[in-house]
Amino acid sequence: MRILGIDPGSRATGYGLIHLEGNRLHHIDNGVIRPPQEFDLAQRLLHIYQELQIIIQQYAPDCSAIEQVFIGSNARSALKLGQARGVAVLSAATADLSVAEYSPLQIKSAVVGYGLASKSQVQLMVKALLKLPEVAQEDAADALAVAICHAHTGSLNRLTTPPRSRTNRGLNR
Repeated sequence: MRILGIDPGSRATGYGLIHLEGNRLHHIDNGVIRPPQEFDLAQRLLHIYQELQIIIQQYAPDCSAIEQVFIGSNARSALKLGQARGVAVLSAATADLSVAEYSPLQIKSAVVGYGLASKSQVQLMVKALLKLPEVAQEDAADALAVAICHAHTGSLNRLTTPPRSRTNRGLNR
């Protein structure tokens, strides 16, 4: 199963693709979508949407996973993050992909084994788990961590939940 992990942001959206084969994880690709700085918010959101559509079309993932919004003290930043997250969810749903959502605590617990792990600990564990030649850039490593979390957590969910048909994938109706 191919999993697309997404770490949303209006200035930098990380993506990571992995393949789950049995209980083995294989790295496919990762990167960061960075809209041009001169773009206003609407243009940045469109750019993120278009780039995610290209990635989805190119790699044909079976499902997607996205980090839930972390509520900070800056409401304006949280709103922009929420909009970028909405665009990422829409990108996956438009491609008829299921969208699993995980909190930062769940992601860190699944990848590092400790919910309060540092960013550098997550990056190092992603490198080790996927046997990467080097540590991935922070946003890309976070997206790979989301995908790894889904591979671990989603596997457990698939054991206890009946599969959905292709026609029922996507947004809840």
